[in-house]
Amino acid sequence: MSAVITGVDPRSPADKAGLRVGETLLLIDNHPIHDVMDYKFYSYDPRIALTVGEADGQKRTVHVRKREGEDLGLTFETYLMDTQKGCANRCVFCFIDQLPRGMRKSLYFKDDDARLSFLLGNYITMTNLSDEDADRIIRMRISPLNISVHTTDPDLRTRMLGNPRGGDSLRHLYAFARAGVKIHAQIVCCPGWNDGEQLAKTLSDLSDLYPSVESVAVVPVGLTRHREHLPHLEPVTEEKARDILRVIDGQREKNQAQYGVSVVSAADEIYLKAHLPIPAPDYYEGYLQLDNGVGLMALFEEELRGALRMEDENLPAPSPFTIACGMAAAPFMERMCGLIREKCPGLTWQVIGIRNEFFGETVDVSGLVTGGDLRRQLEGKDLGSRLLLPIVMLRDKQNVFLDDVTQPQLEEALGVPVRAVDIDGGTFLDTVLEYI
Repeated sequence: MSAVITGVDPRSPADKAGLRVGETLLLIDNHPIHDVMDYKFYSYDPRIALTVGEADGQKRTVHVRKREGEDLGLTFETYLMDTQKGCANRCVFCFIDQLPRGMRKSLYFKDDDARLSFLLGNYITMTNLSDEDADRIIRMRISPLNISVHTTDPDLRTRMLGNPRGGDSLRHLYAFARAGVKIHAQIVCCPGWNDGEQLAKTLSDLSDLYPSVESVAVVPVGLTRHREHLPHLEPVTEEKARDILRVIDGQREKNQAQYGVSVVSAADEIYLKAHLPIPAPDYYEGYLQLDNGVGLMALFEEELRGALRMEDENLPAPSPFTIACGMAAAPFMERMCGLIREKCPGLTWQVIGIRNEFFGETVDVSGLVTGGDLRRQLEGKDLGSRLLLPIVMLRDKQNVFLDDVTQPQLEEALGVPVRAVDIDGGTFLDTVLEYI
């Protein structure tokens, strides 16, 4: 446990109660505090008693009054107040196992921590959950959980996860569903492994757990050129993508008839691989899995069209600009700029799809484009007055790309300002219409 207080926010409930940096939080209302989940759960009430240990070994009790659900205003040595749980799996499709050598150490860490699933939206496989862990999730009604299911066939799941607990850990999924814990499920679809009949069975099994399973996202396996000594996997081709969509659409129809909602959705990338149009916004039923790339494009266009309706006709044209993105998104961004030109006839732009030479050209999403590839493919080109990039190219919204090239270094190499833009249609429009 790392419950040593390292910060007390000014004027926070903890500050008003007299808590001090250097003390150790031991109990809340006599409940031991082992990690951030205990801390958040037991500190929810408006009146609580905290037992803290002082540097000299003495203990004292502090009574706190606050609004229900208000944070105490404490920070600790680590965010989790505990050691982060790593992944013990050897998944056949693991993207981290496909990274080249020599990247910064943090990129190779695989987390599989249920606490981060609830707090940050990370996905867990449940293979490192003990019965005690699962019971605590149910007791605290921690929701929602993001769970990487991939298949509901126990033997296949064991093989796909490369972990003997792969199949057995599915019992936690069913226990969570029985207890009413809300779940967002993920399936990484690997042709020849969990597609076809296996995918149909998995979608049916997960749909049977509605409404506890609120959504199921199907995403295509991502394969880099760095797969030495890893199991053979086939990419999702246009034909395979269309097969996957047929299975998904069949389950969506059943769910609509039974529940009135579809539950199951395909990632945008599957539609792009299938060379089919991105569905309309109502397909996504509230955009429950945006972080999984499910509905990002539909929402972006919806936001952009809404922002354009607020603008005058015949807007004056801003200075020319360039957009660089992954190959998959390039046609979409070209079309989005075309929408803007309807209100801004003098708009001048170019969209450049960046080939992923770092990971291999089978990787075509924007979030895995590196600074080095941007520099090599854009140097010497007339980029206009600025270069716009989707912010997902930068790690944690900082100014560094996956290969440790920084945004200022790229600006210096290309000789133009580089702007990272949030994946938001309104923000994109504002950025495009800036005058330089």
